[in-house]
Formats: sequence, C-alpha cells, structure tokens
Amino acid sequence: MKYAHLVKLTAFSHEGEDSESIRDAFLRFFPFSLEENKVILNKTAAEGFHGRKIAVFGAKLAKNSLISRFLENLLSNLDEIQKQKTLMQLDSRLDENLDFFLRFDKDSWIEENKLVLTDSGKCFHLKISIAAFPKKREAALNVIMDLFGKVKT
Repeated sequence: MKYAHLVKLTAFSHEGEDSESIRDAFLRFFPFSLEENKVILNKTAAEGFHGRKIAVFGAKLAKNSLISRFLENLLSNLDEIQKQKTLMQLDSRLDENLDFFLRFDKDSWIEENKLVLTDSGKCFHLKISIAAFPKKREAALNVIMDLFGKVKT
C-alpha cells in the first residue's frame, strides 16, 4: 500500500551545537545510503535571532520504494507509547493539504537513539504528504491509522 507521495525531513543546527552529530543523527533516519539512491542531502546556511548562524539539513524522498523503507524504519524506531501519542494527536498533526507533521526531540535521538515526539523547536521536523484516495481528510486519517497499525472501524 502506498502511504505517502513525499517525505521531507529537516533539522536545524544552531551555533554552538555539534553540527556533525546532528548530521549523523539526521542520516540515521534513512535505512539506506542517500548518495547511492541519488537523494540530495541539502545543507544551507541561515541566520537566526541576534545574528546566530544556523545550518539547515534537509532531504526529500519521492520514490515509493524509498518512502516505504523510510516509513518502516521510522515505525520500527517508535515505541508503542509514541505510536499511541501520535494516534491521539492525529487530527492536529494533519493539515488541509493532507500533510502529516511529526517532530522528534533532537537530544533523545542523538544521545539515546530514541524517537520521542515533541512540540519544542529543538527537533527533527518530518513532513509526510499522505497518499489518500479520494483526496479527503477522512481517507488520509484512515491511511495514517493503517500506517500506525490501527485501522479505524
């Protein structure tokens, strides 16, 4: 089953943070080599408040096989508590374009290799464009529930 048309992962590395450890943690989201699969890892520079320098890491997946492998890896790294939390917050995480958003705590992933949902800005941002047919909110919610292992009755 096709769950998504596009997956986009983004992370910010602020001045004073270890940019290399953030990059390494970013790459752990992908159970395959980005380079071998011709996926571009973007690193751009930005300026934050008070002139602080920020490195922005980003990658997009559009190929179905890579999206499937990415989502399998993501789900295998989420414990049941995080999956249940996602399902409980499902409605607020899906926008009108049927894009599904998750944020994972940066420190937990870097230091403990554990995905923990967060609402803070110190995180890895994940955007999943849900493949729903018909392109309606209810169909997208069902796709997400199926993906997280709970089919709506």
